[in-house]
Amino acid sequence: MDATSTDSLVVDRVHCGPPESGNGGWTSGELAAYLSPGAGDGVTVRLSSPPPLDAPMTVTLADGVATLTHAGHLVATARPGIVAPLRTDAVDLAAAADAETRYEALAGHPFSTCFSCGTDRDPEEALCLRPGPLADGSGRYAARWTPPAASPSLVWAALDCPGGWSAGIAGRPMVLGEMTAAIDDLPVPGEEHVVIAWQTGTSGRKHQSASVVQTTDGRILARATATWIAVDPATIRPKEH
Repeated sequence: MDATSTDSLVVDRVHCGPPESGNGGWTSGELAAYLSPGAGDGVTVRLSSPPPLDAPMTVTLADGVATLTHAGHLVATARPGIVAPLRTDAVDLAAAADAETRYEALAGHPFSTCFSCGTDRDPEEALCLRPGPLADGSGRYAARWTPPAASPSLVWAALDCPGGWSAGIAGRPMVLGEMTAAIDDLPVPGEEHVVIAWQTGTSGRKHQSASVVQTTDGRILARATATWIAVDPATIRPKEH
C-alpha cells in the first residue's frame, strides 16, 4: 500500500476466536502486516471492537498507522511498537507436554471455537494449543506447537491465547485488548516448538501477560506482551451495521 491508501481485509470463520468474531491474535497479525515490519520490529495492535467474520473490512494506512474499520465502526489500530527482549528459562518438549495435561479449558472453555486454543476445533484447520501451568512452580504456562506454515499471522495467533490463559482466563473470561509483538525469526514449518507465557500484572478488569515462541534448543523466535480485558462471553459480538 502507498503512504495513504486503503485495502480490504476479511477474517474468515476458520480464524474465529469467540464464535461470531475473529481471533484477536490472528486478526492483529493480519493488520500488523500492513506496516511491513522487519525482523525484530514490534507492532502494537489495539482492538476496539470484535472483528466480524466473513465480512470485508476497510484497512486505511496513513502516517505509518493502519486502521481497520467495518460499517463505520473502528475495529483495530496498528502502529509501530516496542517489545523489550523477554528472558525466560527454556522449556523442553516433555515439560510442555506435561503442562498440557493441566490445560484448564479441558474442564470448560469460554470460547471453545477459538482458532488458537479451542477445544472443539480440528487440528487440521486450527492451532489447537493446550497451554497449561508448568510443574516447576514458576507460574508460567507452556504448550507445544508445530506450525503448518511460516506465517507471521500464525505466530501472532500462537503468542495470543497462551498469554490469556497465563493471565487467568480460566477464572474470568477475557478477550485480547492490545498486543505488541515482534518476530525475530519465523518458525520452521513442521518442526516442534514451545510457546511459553506468564502473567505480568493485573488491575481491575485488565490483566497483562508476556509470551514467547521458542525452538526446542531454547532460542526465542518471537515475543509479545498483551493486555486482556475481563468480559461477559455472551456479549462478545461484532457491532451491528
